[in-house]
Amino acid sequence: MKKTITLVAIIMVSLVNAQAFKGKGDIKAQVGVNMQDGGTGINFSADFGLGENMSYGFVASYMLSVKEPDGTSAKFGDRADAKVRFNANLGSVFKLDKAMDIYPGLNLGLRNFGAHLGVRYFFSEGFGVYTEAGIPIARYDRNIQGFDEYNNQFVFQIGASFNL
Repeated sequence: MKKTITLVAIIMVSLVNAQAFKGKGDIKAQVGVNMQDGGTGINFSADFGLGENMSYGFVASYMLSVKEPDGTSAKFGDRADAKVRFNANLGSVFKLDKAMDIYPGLNLGLRNFGAHLGVRYFFSEGFGVYTEAGIPIARYDRNIQGFDEYNNQFVFQIGASFNL
């Protein structure tokens, strides 16, 4: 059975003709799980190709499960975050398989100015997976306490990516 599954997987991968980043005019949408210290949530993002290796996009995240300091409940504003971002899509620069893209970038959000590094892999023309990690470079408030720590720290995301 293992040999059959392995053979089918190899055949499916060899038939894939997906492309992770096509350049100007390319549109990607992603939905995934957002994980950070103190909570987990959901993440939505969209990226729009500007050129051969550049894109800009938008990110919205909402923490569904949070550790509540001092027994106080987190409000909507404590759980939500929104950002604009700029990516350098480097899959073709590193001569990776066309189905894979690596994209470091910078983002400007409601809570901080930060950086992220992501990887996308497409199994078909329309569907793939992604993973992304982000860190704040400059926080808007130096005195981070309680709920201010949410969406203002190292964050890890994993989920599905779609070509639109």
